[in-house]
Amino acid sequence: MNNLRAILNGKKAGQAELRNAIFSAREQGVDVEVRVTWESADMLRLVSEAIADGIQRIAVAGGDGSVNEAVTALCQFPKSKRPELAILPMGTANDFAKACEIPSDIDKALVLALTGQAYWVDSIKANERCVMNVASAGFGAQVTVETPVELKNFLGGGAYTLTGLVKALQFQPYNGTLLSERGSWSGDVLVGAFCNGRFAGGGQPLAPNAYINDGLMDISLVKHFPPLALPQVVEELKRFDSEGEYVIHGQTKWTEVDFPQILPINLDGEPYQSQKVRFEIQPESIHLVLPENCPCLLLQAG
Repeated sequence: MNNLRAILNGKKAGQAELRNAIFSAREQGVDVEVRVTWESADMLRLVSEAIADGIQRIAVAGGDGSVNEAVTALCQFPKSKRPELAILPMGTANDFAKACEIPSDIDKALVLALTGQAYWVDSIKANERCVMNVASAGFGAQVTVETPVELKNFLGGGAYTLTGLVKALQFQPYNGTLLSERGSWSGDVLVGAFCNGRFAGGGQPLAPNAYINDGLMDISLVKHFPPLALPQVVEELKRFDSEGEYVIHGQTKWTEVDFPQILPINLDGEPYQSQKVRFEIQPESIHLVLPENCPCLLLQAG
């Protein structure tokens, strides 16, 4: 590919590694056009401009939140008009990119963005928003929002685990109802995860068997549990192919969560609050540039 529109998260645009990679590509004859976001609303405008300019592939430089903004923007347009999407991982965790084995080295990630093959993959619709990686609800969402940026940067993914463990033993659960094609469930919920990707919270495997092109989202639901049951909960969380006393695992095309009170939700790291959310898989909605043998791709027969 000799032409690429790069959309850079404004907080990352000045990093020498990124600038040098783009200058190097230009020196090799590749036309890399750069646009920079100042705030989240800019992404829709820049994606719209790329489509109007006939750009076939865009590369987004940032973390999971920037990828979320790009996916949400792309899904505002008819599928036939959506350009291919490449990712230059530059966030704190880069959970989606890590699971897909997109290189963390920016030079290598840019080479992939320029030369890699694009595959149609799924995303998740969450009310009027989109999710590319993981949506979490309950105390898990609060942990991500409330963890100080400095602590998150210093500890990486450990900040989520550390803060989460402390909160889990003192947290008052949310009582509500979940409805899906599998049926309905009501009760006290501590945390729920609705996954298209595999990792969250800095590399924690929430859905290690998930595929991003299977037309399904993977769900894990942790019911309220007494402190003494923590070892059992940890074990049940590891058994992704079965349900336990406190942990429910499963796959579905859609699910609705309905709670009497406002439920804290996290969409690819971005805070969101609602009493009722419908999560619905959007099959083959994003034309995503991925490395060969990406572990998150389900190989199609034939």
